[in-house]
Amino acid sequence: MPRSKRRRAKGLGTVYRRGQVWSISWVSKGARLYEHGFPDEDTARRVLTVKIGDVAAGRGGIVKPNPSGPLGRFVDTWLVDRVTTHRSANQDRLRWRKHLEPVIGKYAPDDVDVGMLKKLITAKLADGLSPATVRLLVRLVSTIYSDLVDDGKATRNPAKMLPKASRKLLKPSYDPKRTPFIEKRADVGRLFRALFDAIPSVGIAYAISALAGLRPGEVRALRWDNVDLDRKIIYVRESIDGPTKDRDAREAPIVASLAAALESWREKAKGALVCPPLRATGEFLDDSTIWDTIRDACKALKLTVVDGKTGKPRAPTFYEAGRHTFASQWVLNGGSIEKLREILGHSTVLVTERYAHLKPELFGAADLERANIPLTASG
Repeated sequence: MPRSKRRRAKGLGTVYRRGQVWSISWVSKGARLYEHGFPDEDTARRVLTVKIGDVAAGRGGIVKPNPSGPLGRFVDTWLVDRVTTHRSANQDRLRWRKHLEPVIGKYAPDDVDVGMLKKLITAKLADGLSPATVRLLVRLVSTIYSDLVDDGKATRNPAKMLPKASRKLLKPSYDPKRTPFIEKRADVGRLFRALFDAIPSVGIAYAISALAGLRPGEVRALRWDNVDLDRKIIYVRESIDGPTKDRDAREAPIVASLAAALESWREKAKGALVCPPLRATGEFLDDSTIWDTIRDACKALKLTVVDGKTGKPRAPTFYEAGRHTFASQWVLNGGSIEKLREILGHSTVLVTERYAHLKPELFGAADLERANIPLTASG
């Protein structure tokens, strides 16, 4: 005979799972309260125990916030504050204004639920936005609500409660392993010379990216004060938008060929920037100038890469010809993935490991043999 289901004791609250996170609910002063976003069931139960204890002791638990006004009003203030702390603030403002505010901005914070976000995801994908772009929108919603919950202006983060099926829709359609790079080392030298002959500062910018791995924005913002030619080190401190992408300073080694180019260029360059702008009124070397010069040089050299999406030949971008080529050539020539992560400034080695496919022998027979232990009995 099957056992009857045990009735939950009244007043002990509830632990339940929504999507990838756990939530709790309990009753205090006649009102049902909720808290969301716990990573596992054990954590949720421990917090619930504290809440129930508070209620029993008369402390009443958490008072449910009741913010007045639409979500858009809170986000306007949030975006202003974000400008001073995050380099992505301008992009966040554009994403909010164009894609999110028209859909959820008019609602109170706690009125925005999982159902609204699921409809938002479906609609944006139907409009032709890529899964990666829609994922950025959902991430922005999650970031906004994390701060609103901390400030007592919302009780839950609906973005963290999205079901697994919705999250699967946001997987990137493009494999970063298919990003093209310049495969022949001799072509890197050919391209540098063509760029330097056309516009010297563009040639130097390319050399720094292709031989030291700096991001395009970091190259354009690089100052001579952060280039130590004696110690052969570049101190990467900033980008054109302010701090570096990971907001941490790092050091990039200067190889012999780059050192020679920089030493020669230092005698001719004027100003604080290693790659000064062409116009006296410009703050940094113009991005379109770099791209146009690379495109024209590649056309003259008949140098192309295969587009990872279309499979058609085209000229490489500054990122592909520079930083991505540096990382790819590093791995192809036996460089350490862990050391590459430090040079590139990746937040985790998992990002850097996308380059491991370029060197299959990293997981070849010789390496596997080290883990091979005979299981047959010996005589």
